[in-house]
Amino acid sequence: MTPDVLFQSLWNDYINRLCPSADKVHQLLQENEPLINDHIALRTFNLSPVGLDAIAQPFIDVGYRPCGDYQFEAKKLVAKHYEHPDPKQPKVFISELKVEECSPELQAIVTKLVEQVDVSKLKSYQFLSAGRLWALSFDDYQQLAKESEYASWLAAHGYGANHFTVSVNQLAAFDEVQQVNDHLRQAGFTINESGGEVKGSPEVLLEQSSTMADKVPVSFTEGTQTVPGGFYEFAKRYPMNNGDLYPGFVAASADKIFESTNN
Repeated sequence: MTPDVLFQSLWNDYINRLCPSADKVHQLLQENEPLINDHIALRTFNLSPVGLDAIAQPFIDVGYRPCGDYQFEAKKLVAKHYEHPDPKQPKVFISELKVEECSPELQAIVTKLVEQVDVSKLKSYQFLSAGRLWALSFDDYQQLAKESEYASWLAAHGYGANHFTVSVNQLAAFDEVQQVNDHLRQAGFTINESGGEVKGSPEVLLEQSSTMADKVPVSFTEGTQTVPGGFYEFAKRYPMNNGDLYPGFVAASADKIFESTNN
């Protein structure tokens, strides 16, 4: 198995199930060369057997290594990012909810979901794009959403790329993230304005923006409902003192990017 196979599986799931509008973004930004994917992000709970390390394992198996740790205290999240020795491969950002810091009601619902996971399915990389590994009621989804948008999103969608990210650095038509935002808005997309349209700055060596999540149909035990799915992100990286582009993430900016899936 190669990184390319893994990311193609994630991309197919992303554009079919989570973010169908990604195809239109590609049409709007595609130039002579294929778009470079800066990074993808995945979400999980910090409960066995689906904790962050379990989600990271398929990436570790194809050569990725952990490179950075992040804390999001208000959202009760921790995260790591991973890089591949081949710099052309996307970075991977994986976060997990600290379930024990949440209310007893949320803990009970999430524990009930995770108890349904068939551990044997985690042995194949394909679980990363398999979607939900549990049954979920819309009542439980709404209960989770009252406390944690992150928890409700993950409960509804399970595993898959929360977002892919276009590298603005490669684009010839646009130099700035704001220009990409303006172009997409003219095409009918809604841009995440939490913390400002462009999160970050040249001073922190990273600027990011994103669309607001697509609304997609999800099956619940009571029937199908339309809820926020995946979104598309755009990132511009700036050179460090050694001339290499900054490879990490900025927690304050990522915190606002999470809100692209808010209802």
